[in-house]
Amino acid sequence: MVAQSVAAILGNHVKLSVEAIDRMYLNVYVPKLQREKDAAWFFRGHRQQPFASSALMAPMSRRFVAALERYAQAHEIEVVQFRPGERKDDVMAERLKRFDDAEGVVFIGKAQEKAAVFRTIKRHDAQGRSWPWIVRSSAMVNQYYVYAVDRDFGPFFLKFCSYFPYNAKLCLNGHEYAKRQLAKAAIAFEALDNGVLTCADPARLQAICDGLSAAKIDALLRKWLRRLPHPFTAADRRAGYRYDISILQAEFSLTQVLDRPEHGRLFFEQVIRENLDLGRPDQVQLIFGRRINRTTPGRFRTRVLTKGVTPSLHVDYKHSRIKQYHKEGRALRTETTINNAHDFRVGKRLANLPTLRQIGFAANRRLLQLERLSHDCMLAEATFQAIDRPTSRNGQRASGLRFADPKAHRLFHALLLFRLLADGFRSADLRQHLAELEGRPAQTLGRGPVTYQLRRLRLHGMIERLPRCHRYRVTDLGWRTALFFPRSYNRLLRPNLASIIPGHAAKLIPLRRAFDALDRHIIASLADANLVA
Repeated sequence: MVAQSVAAILGNHVKLSVEAIDRMYLNVYVPKLQREKDAAWFFRGHRQQPFASSALMAPMSRRFVAALERYAQAHEIEVVQFRPGERKDDVMAERLKRFDDAEGVVFIGKAQEKAAVFRTIKRHDAQGRSWPWIVRSSAMVNQYYVYAVDRDFGPFFLKFCSYFPYNAKLCLNGHEYAKRQLAKAAIAFEALDNGVLTCADPARLQAICDGLSAAKIDALLRKWLRRLPHPFTAADRRAGYRYDISILQAEFSLTQVLDRPEHGRLFFEQVIRENLDLGRPDQVQLIFGRRINRTTPGRFRTRVLTKGVTPSLHVDYKHSRIKQYHKEGRALRTETTINNAHDFRVGKRLANLPTLRQIGFAANRRLLQLERLSHDCMLAEATFQAIDRPTSRNGQRASGLRFADPKAHRLFHALLLFRLLADGFRSADLRQHLAELEGRPAQTLGRGPVTYQLRRLRLHGMIERLPRCHRYRVTDLGWRTALFFPRSYNRLLRPNLASIIPGHAAKLIPLRRAFDALDRHIIASLADANLVA
């Protein structure tokens, strides 16, 4: 197959493109019971107990656990004790194959896990008197996993801690929601594992994915809290002790189904080659379909392979990550996982889902745009000359970024390291990377030289300052230049010039052979004209 650029593959060989919320892992908690004084008030103020102690929590826990077990028995639901190291999703997948109902609880899993709880300590005054005092702590307690199937959302699980304040976790999948909605609307589709391969109405599919809102997720939780045993009484809930939802982890995916598996392989060969020497991300991985540990026999070494492996690209940003991989050999999956909404100065409450959705999908698109740009970074001659020469703007002057200047190349390499950052870069980031590229400690590089380089880049239009902060974003011109200058110099000009220098040992290089032939023909022509020295 003829080699194609990233832009060509994405432009000509994508059959179906879908943006969707993928997996969401949500914290289900009672806001009024997250601090010690709140827990104390629950017993003393709300329940009118003379003291607040973990001794009052134990009967609540026993009643809740007994209610769960009665519920399982009444509905003939299997209670499974998870074994250490056992993958809970595998247990669910196996039982889901035998589950025929459109909706219901598949099984209830039980596992001992560490959880945040309240416990009681004794405090003493100067006269030796003591009293109970509630403090936050952690303990190994039973967690109950309710694995169920919802008519609208498909498979999900709701995990309850069996100890006060009975925090829970809700895990759902947006692609399963989309599949259920397509089936309800009688729209023909072919499923991927955690995705859609083909769809008779792609526009309707995208509209369904866009319609997965915070309100619908909240309604899912309320629906199943009404069906399942509840750790708090009706009187507690009327008093405001109700569950709320925050986002622990949210995955925002862009799935691009390719017409042929070979195009996915070509895409990753191009992307991995670019990121091995220009603007490396934190990881470029080749994931094998087997586990390797200390006892695995054989010799292991790092190689770039193009067959029999699943390549993936990982980009980390604070607690979040962008992952790009070839899904089932059929589709390109670009996926931003936000593990802490505070990374983007956004709150964690479920109400902030629309904002996080915009951030996640924008990160996916930005990564793909930069990958396209990396294969279309040619500069017009006028642009090249303007960058190579000094410039002046608004009365400020800056020196040129000369094509073969090592300092300019270090600056471009530093910019390439920022091309996948979601929130721009700071002066300190540039200082750190420039120092590393120059091979010296960052503290030896003063602020003055870094400020000079920032001003130089800004006046040449390579970067722009973000409003109301001290961060910078690389412009499209900056990306093109940072890619074109090092690539043309390091990959084309320098190695090829080295190969044609007379006396160079690389005589088998085709370009060297061509220059040698040209040299022989010139000498022969000069000899024919009697002009040889």
